[in-house]
Amino acid sequence: MQGKKILVTGGTGQVARPVAEALAPDNEVWCLGRFGDRAARKDLEERGAHTFTWDMAAGELDGLPDDFTHVLHSAVHRGDGTDFDTTARVNAAGTARLMTHCATAEAFLYVSSGVVYNRADRTHRYRETDPLGGAAPWLPTYPVAKLSAEGVVRGLSEALALPSVIARLNIAYGVHGHGGVPMILFNQMREGRACAVPREGQNYCNLLHVDDLVRQVPLLWEAARAPARVLNWGGDEEVGITDLLEYMSALTGVPVRLDRGDLSRETAVFDHSARRALIGDCTVGWQAGIARTMAELFEEYRDRIEEYVDAHAAGTSLAQPAGDRG
Repeated sequence: MQGKKILVTGGTGQVARPVAEALAPDNEVWCLGRFGDRAARKDLEERGAHTFTWDMAAGELDGLPDDFTHVLHSAVHRGDGTDFDTTARVNAAGTARLMTHCATAEAFLYVSSGVVYNRADRTHRYRETDPLGGAAPWLPTYPVAKLSAEGVVRGLSEALALPSVIARLNIAYGVHGHGGVPMILFNQMREGRACAVPREGQNYCNLLHVDDLVRQVPLLWEAARAPARVLNWGGDEEVGITDLLEYMSALTGVPVRLDRGDLSRETAVFDHSARRALIGDCTVGWQAGIARTMAELFEEYRDRIEEYVDAHAAGTSLAQPAGDRG
């Protein structure tokens, strides 16, 4: 994209920051966020992005330009896990303010989540038309946050004739922020903490590398329409979380302890037929993406990771995962 005026919310987050950094050289990019991380704000500004302090819970948009051509809304008020009313209000009102402020935009992209789906069994491939409801025992207010905002996007897309797309994100990861869920899990491994997995079988997900995420945002904007279009957004491959843990162990030699029980962080796998028909396939395989991300974020394991990857490419065998699979 070139010569566009782009607004990104959640400016230091896992999704928004790499998109802003990628688009800033050739476009006028504005990043909204609370910016508790001053270093991240400075980095964005040094890369050419404008920054604007905005808190969804209270912040108005006075002083912010309103002639943006494209909007990426990824900011979210997750809530504290107990106050559902406040969580719903903040996300709905904040999204409404943003959409009415940017009513003349060419495209509005809202980053939702697969957490909105009513849970089926672990092998179910969720389609955009599946029942909604959502459940997140690790943060019960999170599905409410996403569903509330989705409702506003649907309503105002039609009322304002604002072309919009709701992208239900699976698990994004990369070198920005905390690295995403895979790197959070690896840090648990490094600390010697057990990783919770199901008593039987494993949870599955669609890992989306930051390279594909950044590349696909302009394509999602092109797919926007009024009424809003809903799409699942994740990597093409189905990845078992236990397989992921053991692969990270094999790459680094860090043992993984599996805590098999009834409580684990549920994930989901998507049916990507609609997304792939509109914007095509992903380009980064999950194993290559995880190895590259870990080598960049954890320098102390870089040589071993590169050795493992080279040996794997050559068809030879290195150390097996050092973990406790029991």
